[in-house]
Amino acid sequence: GGDLRLRNFVSPADRKRFSTSVFIPFSRKTLCSRDLEGSEAMAQPLVKKDDDRDDEAEYSPFMGIEKGAVLQEARVFNDPQLDPRRCSQVITKLLYLLNQGETFTKVEATEVFFAVTKLFQSRDVGLRRMLYLMIKELSPSADEVIIVTSSLMKDMNSKTDMYRANAIRVLCRITDGVLLTQIERYLKQAIVDKNPVVASAALVSGIHLLQTNPEVVKRWSNEVQEAVQSRAALVQFHALALLHQIRQNDRLAVSKLVTSLTRGTVRSPLAQCLLIRYTSQVIRESASNSQGDRPFYDFLEGCLRHKAEMVIFEAARAITELSGVTSRELTPAITVLQLFLSSSKPVLRFAAVRTLNKVAMTHPMAVTNCNIDMESLISDQNRSIATLAITTLLKTGNESSVDRLMKQITNFMSDIADEFKIVVVEAIRSLCLKFPLKYRALMNFLSNILREEGGFEYKKAIVDSIVILIRDIPDAKESGLLHLCEFIEDCEFTYLSTQILHFLGIEGPKTSDPSKYIRYIYNRVHLENATVRAAAVSTLAKFGAMVDALKPRVFVLLRRCLFDSDDEVRDRATLYLNTLGGDGEVVETDKDVKEFLFGALEIPLVNLETSLRNYVAAEEAFDINSVPKEVKSQPLAEKKAPGKKQPTGLGAPPAAPPSTVDAYEKLLSSIPELASLGKPFKSSAPTELTEAETEYAVNVVKHIYDRHVVFQYNCTNTIPEQLLEEVSVVVDSSDAEEFSFVLSKPLRSLPYDSPGQTFAVFEKPEGVPAVGKFSNTLKFIVKEVSKTWSGNHFSCCFYSEVLGHKCPL
Repeated sequence: GGDLRLRNFVSPADRKRFSTSVFIPFSRKTLCSRDLEGSEAMAQPLVKKDDDRDDEAEYSPFMGIEKGAVLQEARVFNDPQLDPRRCSQVITKLLYLLNQGETFTKVEATEVFFAVTKLFQSRDVGLRRMLYLMIKELSPSADEVIIVTSSLMKDMNSKTDMYRANAIRVLCRITDGVLLTQIERYLKQAIVDKNPVVASAALVSGIHLLQTNPEVVKRWSNEVQEAVQSRAALVQFHALALLHQIRQNDRLAVSKLVTSLTRGTVRSPLAQCLLIRYTSQVIRESASNSQGDRPFYDFLEGCLRHKAEMVIFEAARAITELSGVTSRELTPAITVLQLFLSSSKPVLRFAAVRTLNKVAMTHPMAVTNCNIDMESLISDQNRSIATLAITTLLKTGNESSVDRLMKQITNFMSDIADEFKIVVVEAIRSLCLKFPLKYRALMNFLSNILREEGGFEYKKAIVDSIVILIRDIPDAKESGLLHLCEFIEDCEFTYLSTQILHFLGIEGPKTSDPSKYIRYIYNRVHLENATVRAAAVSTLAKFGAMVDALKPRVFVLLRRCLFDSDDEVRDRATLYLNTLGGDGEVVETDKDVKEFLFGALEIPLVNLETSLRNYVAAEEAFDINSVPKEVKSQPLAEKKAPGKKQPTGLGAPPAAPPSTVDAYEKLLSSIPELASLGKPFKSSAPTELTEAETEYAVNVVKHIYDRHVVFQYNCTNTIPEQLLEEVSVVVDSSDAEEFSFVLSKPLRSLPYDSPGQTFAVFEKPEGVPAVGKFSNTLKFIVKEVSKTWSGNHFSCCFYSEVLGHKCPL
């Protein structure tokens, strides 16, 4: 906000660098552009940017400044003859320090605040605007606010519109509930002020105040309703946003608001976009209750003919996101988006192709008419647009167009970053699963890009795709395994090498000629680090256990590993030779060997670690059968907050230990409503829906059946003085249109620190990949309890995070 004034004391050669240095830090706390939004645009003429040369040396006026020196400079605020230019410089440095995370002590902040307040005596417009920003940043305490309140209220009633607008913003930022009631009359007047800058400032302040003083702001409904009819675009936009927030908890009031505005004329394109979003919300909420034609659809379709491009796109996007949208309803929206694909504006092309990419997930046939236009976008200069175009074509293309697309993608891949390449690789994997007969062309493409340069995540995405194709397309197994073997010959990532070797040990012995993989595996023993060498030894042992013809050759190779420099490699070689009988003693049957090498560890690692620690301190022999197999529930105090995303694909850990899966099956079969669904295909790992510090802890486990998805919500009450009754999770599936609700199983009571389960069942389409997002609300009745008495109870609800789900898993 100080750029117009600061130009006076910066040389022309450094103005561009200076402006960048000022505004980048400010944007982090939204000091300038948002604090004075609309003010400068309406009150000041546009200033032409200087045409700086790229070869000029970079310079920052804030380089090397220190807090102590700046505080000393702040004494200039006390001068009898104020120098506006010098004061603006000092305020700019103070704002820079604050936005860089510099902390001021209470004494320092108080001294700066009192010094800044003396600047109200200056009539310089630029300095006054910097003063407003400084007061907002310092956030004075209640006893200090009184000092500037009279000056700000004087400015709020000033004849200078810029003073009025910014004074309103500052007052609403630093005021408390008591002072707010005193200035409420002025704020109401400002809302309906003729000057759009002042009206917008009051409305935006109302949006912020609604979070802290909702009762006061709700009394402004009449004035806000009048502001909605304003001719000023920005005022109408802010008024509609505030009016909706005031009424958002009243579904009927929101419906009436939408009904009245869709019949009238909303002039502002921004307000029209808001209205479209609110209309979509009303449509979603009324979808389950209406029959026949969809309400407000005609309004959305009419917005497709609006003169503003943002309104056209917003309406098209809203139509494509309607639940249960039909091909007839999609057609006009797809037609408009197709026109945007050939627009000269990159933002329109990006918006259109991104929306079509989402539509292609659920209605690929509706997007096929746009394929020709999207093929021209493959060579677009914007790589994001080109990537979305490629992935959309891969989703909507037919079997005959696969080869042509592969040729175009080959030239395209070298020009984009790894993050875009990963998106393309995932789309190619989906295309190969869709057209299994084309696995050769797609597998060759994946193997070629696997040999090129790239980061870990990119290479892992390719390897994961090849592994999935090997598992799902039997004919692709041998060629896919050879591609992986060639990759580990020159793989720089230890994790990928070990995981591929593990996968080779499982799938390699099942091929028609297992011996051809031995060379690749043994090469790793000579050429790799200790971790990969140990994995190679384990893989060799698996080949020896599964293929009797290879056992003598494997024994020779394992004996050579006995002289390795790493003890882990030597120990593994010794163990496997003993297990397989390579040392001349047959101590294990074939069944025991295969169970040892290929069987899953049925003991939780946490329990095994605990037992081993106890064994080290004891004198008794260790017995693995004594290790408990039950998974102990994690204490709430140690519960981890949601952190890093768990790995998927190759090398991903199983969703749950076998003992946990058995426990899930036993639990589900004991509930009559769920026993009829059959046996679950897979159960996911628990997903935390609440933060670790919340009063009620909830996580969810997804159980996948042939035609159903069961959400198991594990709830824990952490408040000793409360008993929760009639506990249930209400699932909003408005963003999961392909899933239909079947039943829910509530929990009668939930005592303190006693985990309980509640269930929700949804039906999903069979044999078709389905995507959905579910919002969850925990509802219950709270009953206060103590050792001697139980008090009244009341109903309550607790909102948890949105749960995403994709089928099949």
